[in-house]
Amino acid sequence: MNYQIIVDENALISFVEWLPELEESETFFVALFARKKYSNGLIKSNNQTQLRRFTSRKEKLIDNIKQLELPVGAWKMKGEIAPQESLACYISLNPRCMRKATELMGKKCWDLMNSQSYNLHGEALSCIQKSKSRTIYVDFDMDDKDIDIDKKWLDFEVGKGNYQIVETRGGYHVLVQPELATNFRKSSFNDNRWYQLIQEKYPVDQSGDQLIPIVGTCQGGFVPKFI
Repeated sequence: MNYQIIVDENALISFVEWLPELEESETFFVALFARKKYSNGLIKSNNQTQLRRFTSRKEKLIDNIKQLELPVGAWKMKGEIAPQESLACYISLNPRCMRKATELMGKKCWDLMNSQSYNLHGEALSCIQKSKSRTIYVDFDMDDKDIDIDKKWLDFEVGKGNYQIVETRGGYHVLVQPELATNFRKSSFNDNRWYQLIQEKYPVDQSGDQLIPIVGTCQGGFVPKFI
């Protein structure tokens, strides 16, 4: 029996097709977590553990995610088996720049030369995660399932087609394309207040460039989806 990371493959395919096209030096950053709060008490220690992180292009993303579906028991948190219920798979919607990451890693290597112990592969992945290439989406993370996401309000204030909404286990991610939203606000209202208006309208927990749960994959017994 294997872990199930992909729960709704058709939804995942649609999500991958929706992702922005990458330029030559760009990649997506993906991470698989085991989270204690999703485990129904099966995990006794650690709030969360990053089980694996990697980079991927669009054309290989689904195959790369399938490779995470190892036999149950293979994923461990400091020796403790990660239960299926605890797993969640995330992605950076904004591409990471390999050129920026290489420059950052070059500087990091000089610091590592004075260290007695380090994980070079892990350091390289950290540099990639920190090296955003472009801001295609601004993510508004709302950790509340009881709020009503008003699409008509978003259409009016941000512009229809200038955002996407992902429902997650704990709430919603409203993903706004800043360039399109800015152009819409300037042409319709002669201002650029879309960011402030969303913050005022909804209980935003975090905003900016963040990892989001991947549509169609597992997230603590829930399957993230577009709404």
